[in-house]
Parts: sequence; C-alpha cells; structure tokens
Amino acid sequence: MAVIFDPLRGRMRPEASHPDAEIIDMLTKTYSDAEWAVLTGAGMSTDSGVPDYRGPDSPPRKPMTIQTFLSHPDQRARYWARSWMGWPRMRGTRPNQAHLALAELSVAGIITQNVDGLHQAAAEAVAADRATEAGAPAPSPVIDLHGSLDRVICLSNGHLFDRDWVQRRLSELNPDFAEEVGIDPIDVETAPDGDVELEDTAGFAVLDCPECGGLLKPDVVYFGDSVPAARVQAANRIADEAAGLVVLGSSLAVLSGLRFVRTAAKEGKPVVIVTDGPTRGDEFADFRSISRVADFVTAWASR
Repeated sequence: MAVIFDPLRGRMRPEASHPDAEIIDMLTKTYSDAEWAVLTGAGMSTDSGVPDYRGPDSPPRKPMTIQTFLSHPDQRARYWARSWMGWPRMRGTRPNQAHLALAELSVAGIITQNVDGLHQAAAEAVAADRATEAGAPAPSPVIDLHGSLDRVICLSNGHLFDRDWVQRRLSELNPDFAEEVGIDPIDVETAPDGDVELEDTAGFAVLDCPECGGLLKPDVVYFGDSVPAARVQAANRIADEAAGLVVLGSSLAVLSGLRFVRTAAKEGKPVVIVTDGPTRGDEFADFRSISRVADFVTAWASR
C-alpha cells in the first residue's frame, strides 16, 4: 500500500478574508442559492465520525491504490477483509448539521469528493421533514465524484451490486474471521474510505462476481485511479452552469477537486472556500472563511 504524500506540507493556515456574515451576504444578496455550485470534501463528514486523511489530527494512513488492488489476490483479500470489518461502522454513520443545512439550500448542485452517501441521506431527511409543505423544492443534484461505498462493481463487465448484499456474502464465506482476529466490527475506527487498520488478513475469502466471475471492488475511485468520464461530464455541467463555486471542507489536495477551483477562477467566477486549514486553492479564493463548516453552512441556510 502507498503512503499519501501530503501536497499541503509547508502551507500555512490563511487568515479569513472577510467575516462570515459578509461572505454570506454576498452569497445570498448578490446571487441566489441556485447560482452556486458546491464542492465538498472530508471536512463535511468529520462531525459524523468519518475521519479525513489530511486534518490536523489525522494519523498517517496507507490507503489502497488501484495498482496495489490489481497486483495480487493477497492484496484484494487484504482490502476486502479490512472493508468487511469497517462496513458496519461506516453504514451506521448519519448526516451531521453541515449536511442537513446544505440540504436545506437549493443550490445548482453538489459535487462531493466523499464516498459516504451522507449528502443523499441528508436530502432524504430534509425531504421527509418537508413532505407536508406545498411546493417544497426538489433536492439539489449530487455528483459522487469519487463514487460511493454502498455500491460494488465488477471490473470485468460493470455489474453492480448492493454493498449490504456483498457484506452478507462475505460474512457467509468468512464466518469466524472476526473472532480469529479478535476484533468487534462495531468497535473499530474506520478510515476515510470505510476500511480499518488490520494487519492479519491471511485466509480471508474474497467474493468474485456472481454473474461472470470477474473481480469485485467498491464502486469508488482509488488513489491512482481515474474518475469515470461520464461522472466528470456531469460535474462539469453543474460547475459550468453555475455563477460561482463554494468549497466546503476540502483541502483541495486532490487534483480532481482542485481543477474546479482553477477553472472557476480562470473564468472570473467568484470562489468561496470554507475550511479551517490550508488548501491548495487558497490563492484562487475571492472569499476565505476558516470557520467550522457546520457553523458556516448553518448560518448560510438560516438567511
């Protein structure tokens, strides 16, 4: 597995460019909510118990790369054992105030780098609360830029499977694994991509595609992998049609997110970045808040 080299090393936390109230005035008085594209990162989900890779308190992590996953059956067994152990905890995460407040806003669209599905869960919760309201707005579209952990894909023919179904099948294939390694899946701490730190994975039986026998992997973009072209196009449509871009909880360390900021700045669109640490896009920000994401979005939604 590869160690992530932090592209933020040496960058300092910037000062806020304006008070939050002034930034929110610009968001709501100069533009409508529907004119803003929103890009979200791991900082949206930390209050839900999902850790991030680059936060100030984040330990060094060694995520699976696509090259390592494909390199050997032992590496696939290692990944699936760790994922199987971490899925119950990840599945139990719930949207936090940041997700819920953003779901209250009818923005042009949400492009998320997260793979936890919490934006969709928040939209469902808000829609349920509004069920009795006449003319309630439709949820903002969400693009899972890096995929979603609740789906599993066959690498040979693209067959898709529900992650809960795969979890049950893996449990049937490995009925004694948790006891053998001495770990309770409910008590483990998951990594940002839903797996856990687990060294002893020898003997874990991996499930192949039941349709064609191909390799199965979570339908997420691993480090070193590429975002599917159709997904990029859908995200580009949201960003291109919006008047400006708001970045929430992302360090923009990954180029797939940073490029939206660079493009917006190049086109002269306003860029707002809200996160409490440095980002790779700070030089492109017209408005910079270092507040907690939940506090900022809640204030925005209350206008």
